[in-house]
Amino acid sequence: MLTSVIGENAGKIWSALQGGALTTKELAKVTKLKVAELNLALGWLARENKVAFEVKDNETIISLI
Repeated sequence: MLTSVIGENAGKIWSALQGGALTTKELAKVTKLKVAELNLALGWLARENKVAFEVKDNETIISLI
């Protein structure tokens, strides 16, 4: 996968999280990204310290920092 595509997907996630924290399932549904695409883009955002992760009731919740 091209770096530019991962960056574009990170932008989709960033936009989706502007409305508040979402679980990974909700985020995948809203962004229409496949699991691998979602994980790569989340890794991108995590590396840039743009997102925070919290596990609650066996679900991962992602929010913007």
